Amino acid sequence: MNNQEQILRKNIGKKIKLARTKAEYTQEQLAEKLSLSPRYISQLERGIAFGSATTIINVCKTLNISSDFLFNDLISNKTHILDNITDDKFLEDYLKLNDYNKNIISLLTHDLIKLQNSKEDMKNA
Repeated sequence: MNNQEQILRKNIGKKIKLARTKAEYTQEQLAEKLSLSPRYISQLERGIAFGSATTIINVCKTLNISSDFLFNDLISNKTHILDNITDDKFLEDYLKLNDYNKNIISLLTHDLIKLQNSKEDMKNA
């Protein structure tokens, strides 16, 4: 397996993990729904294993995600999108928030960006 394939598998695995977390399934619960072992789910999420077409289809159906969500990087050649995310724990926690709290995070982020930009504008003036 070459380096690019390893990167793609890891990115797909991260997406599966994010979708599983959003669906509020443990690896064990997802494994049971798919008639797979929890160890295999762990390997999928870490990019060590890559499922057959049938397995990937069943993962998508069970987690209510599209194949585009998993494979868009292959088509657009942007294989490093998830590599830029430095804090997977933050994303996992964010996905557990209810809509009200997600809105608060969005507003805070928007305000922080405005503050940051205004400070940068002041430096450049």
